[in-house]
Amino acid sequence: TYGVDFSIDPTPGSGLTLIAGIKTLDTSIIGAIVISGIVTSIHNHLYEKPLPVCLGIFQGTSFVVMVAFFVMIPCAWLTLWGWPKVQMGIESMQAFLRSAGALGVWVYTFLERILIPTGLHHFIYGPFIFGPAAVEGGIQVYWAQHMMEFSQSTAPLKSLFPEGGFALHGNSKIFGSVGIALAMYVTASPENKAKVAGLLVPATLTAMLVGITEPLEFTFLFISPLLFAVHALMAATMATVMYLCGVVGNMGGGLLDQVLPQNWIPMFSNHAGMMFTQIGIGLVFTLLYFMVFRALILHFNLLTPGRENSEVKLYSKADYKAARGQTTVAASESKLSQAAKILKALGGVANIESINNCATRLRIALHDMTQTLSDDVFKASGAHGVYRSGNAIQVIIGLNVPQVRDQLESLMQSESPTTVGAV
Repeated sequence: TYGVDFSIDPTPGSGLTLIAGIKTLDTSIIGAIVISGIVTSIHNHLYEKPLPVCLGIFQGTSFVVMVAFFVMIPCAWLTLWGWPKVQMGIESMQAFLRSAGALGVWVYTFLERILIPTGLHHFIYGPFIFGPAAVEGGIQVYWAQHMMEFSQSTAPLKSLFPEGGFALHGNSKIFGSVGIALAMYVTASPENKAKVAGLLVPATLTAMLVGITEPLEFTFLFISPLLFAVHALMAATMATVMYLCGVVGNMGGGLLDQVLPQNWIPMFSNHAGMMFTQIGIGLVFTLLYFMVFRALILHFNLLTPGRENSEVKLYSKADYKAARGQTTVAASESKLSQAAKILKALGGVANIESINNCATRLRIALHDMTQTLSDDVFKASGAHGVYRSGNAIQVIIGLNVPQVRDQLESLMQSESPTTVGAV
């Protein structure tokens, strides 16, 4: 009745799967991302929502769980009705990418990069790397399961695992990041070059070694979306050229986390030629990245770090969102103020050994009770009362005590280099 034949077995390609022994629609990684997004949104909006005193015990996590349960009921019906249509569209796109050869690799890699600012890139790489879009179980699992077989074979890796072209996007992190960083460095003002180098060297090494590119990518995205679009185009072209020259593998990360341990080291004995080809193409694109970015920065006079009067700093995703009015406040100011006052009355972070709570009270073990302030100070912060015994103290908060505890622990982590453990 909904476009799904539940009479068939949940085999690969059927659109069905078994979850806890129950036959259901197979939404794979995309369904997981959607549900996670919905629950996260509910949590962010309702976790700290104050309820009437009589319902205070349901505040916080309990309230989120209750609301999420009822939200999931219409989501289930919508999924049953709409997912088969979505599934057909996704399968059509994935079938095109799989069958288009080098063009499919180019489109896939371009979408994976260009969608990073929106977060939608997870919908592109997730089904290929962790889902069944290219091979059953995902490229990452399939590659790990067949690594020994591939390493011992003398046949070209591209013939053994052509789907590995969809996991080459990490090359832009390894080779492209160097060219981008060099372009930023050489275009910086002479008096700022030392400071710029101090910023770019660790950021570039982080991108190359472990594949974390946010400081670099969001810096030039913040300054000029044009640079990010060019980056996506060049990243896709680099991956496609490598694929055409026989380079495949599981290379979505950096040198240390994926390329060396999962590709170069195990494959070297029989596939060293492919690696040298990959490195050669990568170095050519490092030079191309440098030349293109340098030309664009100078031509459009883009104020990358250290140029003219621009600030010598790298930007993050938070900076990018803040500049567009997309920042959100994680906790209300009044609750944070209360937690800060209580933390001060307890003698600060250094005086707290452990923190716990029951239904209405904070239960805290202290190093030195004499460092705490008077009961009146606790009450001025909104506490209803205080009970002391030895180096243990109980602060009576009310039914919203889980939220106050979470905010206390957040303040403690932000103010102390070490994390205070909770019992």
